[in-house]
Amino acid sequence: MSEFTHFDERGRAVMVDVADKDDTRRVAVASGRISMLPDTLTRILGGQAAKGDVLGIARIAAIQATKRTAELIPLCHPIALTKVAVEFSHDEAESSIACRVTAETVGKTGVEMEALTGVSVALLTIYDMCKAVDRGMTMSDIRLLEKQGGRSGHWRAPL
Repeated sequence: MSEFTHFDERGRAVMVDVADKDDTRRVAVASGRISMLPDTLTRILGGQAAKGDVLGIARIAAIQATKRTAELIPLCHPIALTKVAVEFSHDEAESSIACRVTAETVGKTGVEMEALTGVSVALLTIYDMCKAVDRGMTMSDIRLLEKQGGRSGHWRAPL
């Protein structure tokens, strides 16, 4: 098993030194979901939420969050993103909305944290915009699905 990389030999937190790494194309895909009352889902999909276009605002929030990840996660490197894509899908039987964020860069460190942060903030935005009618919404299954690039190569979450 690999060692934790964010601690020095004395156990102190450090930002990982990436200076000797090669610049490579790096891609990360993360996902998560928010479950809600059926009426809440109907309102969101029908554009009837009092605060406006819930998924449109959540998409912008996810993109903004990916760009600000290093400000939120203390040991995360600030990186220049080359692309961020946000997709939503819904499941009427489960009364839920799934969010999938793909983040890309060309650089020395990966974009997993950016993709995960984007998903988290998108789901939080949905919650914020709909909490007046459904305080019982739950966010779940936030996880990394895939990463590409860098020394560790290509990784996919098991199905």
